[in-house]
Amino acid sequence: MEVTINNVWMMICTALVFFMHLGFAFLEIGLTRQKNTLNILFKNIFIITVGLLLYCLVGFNLMYPGEFNGFLGFAGFGLEAPLNDAGTLDLGYNAGYTYWTDFLFQGMFAATAATIVSGAVAERMKLGPFMIFTLLYVGLVYPIAGSWKWGGGFLQTLETPFYDFAGSTLVHSVGGWAAIVAVFLLGSRIGKFKDGKPQAIPGHNIPLATAGVLILWLGWFGFNGGSVLSADPELTSLTLVTTCLAAAAGGVVSALVSTLMYKNFDLTMFLNGILGGLVGITAGADQMSPMDAIIIGAVAGALIVFAVSFIDKLKLDDPVGAIAVHLICGIWGTLAVGIFGNLAGFDQFLSQLIGIGSYAVICLISSFLIIFTLKKTMGIRVSEREELEGLDAHEHGMDAYPDFRLNEH
Repeated sequence: MEVTINNVWMMICTALVFFMHLGFAFLEIGLTRQKNTLNILFKNIFIITVGLLLYCLVGFNLMYPGEFNGFLGFAGFGLEAPLNDAGTLDLGYNAGYTYWTDFLFQGMFAATAATIVSGAVAERMKLGPFMIFTLLYVGLVYPIAGSWKWGGGFLQTLETPFYDFAGSTLVHSVGGWAAIVAVFLLGSRIGKFKDGKPQAIPGHNIPLATAGVLILWLGWFGFNGGSVLSADPELTSLTLVTTCLAAAAGGVVSALVSTLMYKNFDLTMFLNGILGGLVGITAGADQMSPMDAIIIGAVAGALIVFAVSFIDKLKLDDPVGAIAVHLICGIWGTLAVGIFGNLAGFDQFLSQLIGIGSYAVICLISSFLIIFTLKKTMGIRVSEREELEGLDAHEHGMDAYPDFRLNEH
């Protein structure tokens, strides 16, 4: 009975994490211009479909290779479920939920890393090179990096193991590091910077962006709640409470700080503050008290405002704030494990730094090699005409809103 309860909970969480991809899609199209809507939707659909296939063929067994050297291992192509002596599926696999459920839950996480990059490169990256990047990053880089902690690799075997409950570093900063490399190599959108000063390029549908954030918040119940890896009532309930409180604190503080700095009530900053709080709590949602969660979320919300401004000063163009949300708040949330909660202490903080540094190295080097190679061989940026007229028309030959066109420049 316990196995069934755990397994049903994990399947519900899998569905919630799957639902997050709709949230990402809504958020990205809402914060960008109408003329690039189809392009962004195509990328999001490509990521989830191809991501699942890649995770089945190679990713799952790269990420969970069994006994290996702690850095790289591979258990073989495809999926092969563990069987018991009777030749049927071993229901005692991995703390009470099935092999199939484990694969699907982890597969949903894998696709998220590339989705983060999709938003950062929106409106000016060629579709073909982005698809090749996704194949390599989701198929190889993410699972190899994930094996270092969740697969029992060297970060798990440190004297004080690196801790990342649901992926502030393993998922969010893996996407965030690649995003910053991609944005640097791509360059900014036409019109984003004028005389060195950033210019606002408004999104075309803020209601959709708002819906996307609320869907993501809902999906995070599965993202963090499922990472308990059981239906344990006390731990699951605590995790959902800390997740919600951090999101609320992140949103409120981000709205307050941005209002004080810019003298206007900026809804997009409010929304990204919620996401920053969610990313921040993800590394230690099971370890924190409610007050810890509020503090972590509040710091993340403030960081969002300053990070967005700092990224603009660096002349990096991130249309949806992905770097601020997923990289900066991912780093903060990972460090917060060593400051708050059950694992707080110098040794844990040092392990968290080692983990952050390790993921920075593999993600920066691998994403640079992939994207730089694509830039020099096939080119990664669309032409000026394509960018001005929109990727939907030039790369897809369609319009997302054929009966409702706006004149955009």
